[in-house]
Amino acid sequence: MDKRKVELTRKTRETAIKVELLPESPGNIAIQTGHPFLDHLLQAAAFHGGFGLMIRARGDSEVDPHHTVEDIGIVLGECLKKLVAEHGPVKRFGHAVIPMDEALAEINVDVCGRPTLVLQAEFPQPRVGDFDLVLLRELLLGLANRAGISLHARARYGENSHHMAEALFKALGKAVGQAFAPESEVRSTKGTLQG
Repeated sequence: MDKRKVELTRKTRETAIKVELLPESPGNIAIQTGHPFLDHLLQAAAFHGGFGLMIRARGDSEVDPHHTVEDIGIVLGECLKKLVAEHGPVKRFGHAVIPMDEALAEINVDVCGRPTLVLQAEFPQPRVGDFDLVLLRELLLGLANRAGISLHARARYGENSHHMAEALFKALGKAVGQAFAPESEVRSTKGTLQG
């Protein structure tokens, strides 16, 4: 089977985002968002998900990182949707529970065509470095909506926000890697994931 690859670019007045997704090229990771902690989270997701990911993002961060973070989620989601459209059926479900020190996080994914985000995360410290953790919701929402997935994300507990967010993104990578692994047929009793 040929290696799957998807590449997309999004340019607006607020951001310029380029994403390349390489599901069968683990270790091929290069993330530059202009926000070091976000880079760290996305690198962890790709590494533990076992897929290659290249992101170059530029945005109006002098206003607020919100647009950049949200648009990264949007483009990542569109890449995942395009992966299925161009390369065929996937396993559909993914699940991971990941600890990091005192923190524990869980992600469940269903590639079902019905966008849903359920996020349960109460971070004890609202920021890590200069990164506002409330923005993670915007990234995950853009991802779920554009990929057409049901995404349930839960930071079960923890005392350190860095550990909690990192565990969440490691689990995200692992669950997405499982859910988007190639499959020979559409995994639905209806025979379709449309509607």
